This record gives sequence, structure tokens and C-alpha cells, in this order.
Amino acid sequence: MSHPEAIAEYRSPYDSLVDYLDVLDEGGVPVDRRVIAALGPRMLRLARDRALGSHPYLVPAAHTAYAREILGRGKFLAPEHKVVLTDDAALARSVGRPFVDRPYLHLQNYTNNLKRFGFTDSDIADGGSDALIDALVAHGTAEVVREQLDAHLSAGADHVAVHVLGDGDIVEDLAKLI
Repeated sequence: MSHPEAIAEYRSPYDSLVDYLDVLDEGGVPVDRRVIAALGPRMLRLARDRALGSHPYLVPAAHTAYAREILGRGKFLAPEHKVVLTDDAALARSVGRPFVDRPYLHLQNYTNNLKRFGFTDSDIADGGSDALIDALVAHGTAEVVREQLDAHLSAGADHVAVHVLGDGDIVEDLAKLI
């Protein structure tokens, strides 16, 4: 599986994953030992029907509510969310933007998914608008960051995988979020 932008011989990720899940089934791998990185409705339904749940990457909290609706209750949902531990918005965006831009804002499955939640071509262009980066990279005080991460939990996530960006001593600041 890959992105059409990345390989010469592209095959539908959905079809490739179905084939892979068939192999896992034949090998006796239990459904509750699989988590699928699903974004769109077809992949989310596949995660619902053939896995423990989903671990979507690079999604706003609105996607979490959307994913929970499709997955239903009782299915595992653990979105990833990026964090820059600073209350300097310009610095946070300068740290976060490269992690969002390359390669994700150049891959149609991610851009299509962002458009599904109201972002536009202009939000996606030139490394992402401030609004897009702010939705995908939490920053601010520990309380503000926690609120953005909690938005996923309020929308139905079971867990939020926190991807801390930047360098320096983050242990003390990260402990404030927990």
C-alpha cells in the first residue's frame, strides 16, 4: 500500500488492505489484535468490521466525532495529535508546519480528508494556513493544549496518541498535561 504520489505502480489502499486482512484471517490473527489507520468512510467501516478499531493520523477533533459515528461504540479509536509545548503561536507554527506540510499536504488521501472537515485548497496550500496548523498542532499553555487533546476524548476517542514536536527539555511541561 502507498500513496499514488509516491509509487509508479499504484494499487488502491482499500483493496490492498482487504487482501492483507484476508491473509491475517487465514493465519488466525484475531480481529482484536488489529488496528487500522483509517481516515475515510470506507476504511473506517473496514476498521469497524475487521479490526479492533482505528488509529487515524493527522486529524482534527471533528474527524474523531466522524470516526466514532462510523465505528460505533465499543470499537477502539485513538487519533494522533501533534503538540508543540509553547504558548508562542508563531514559534509553534514554525515548528509544527514542516511536520504537517511534508509529506501530508502533498498526499491526496490526507488533503481530501482535511477538505471533508471544511478546510480548503487555500488552507492546504503553501505549507498550510495558520488555522489548519492550529487545528492539527496543539500549542499554548498546558491547559490550552490539554483542552485541544480533550476535544478528541469528548468527541469519542478512547485514547489520544500525543506526538510532541520540538526539542529541549519537555518532560516537565508534558507532565503538566497528564
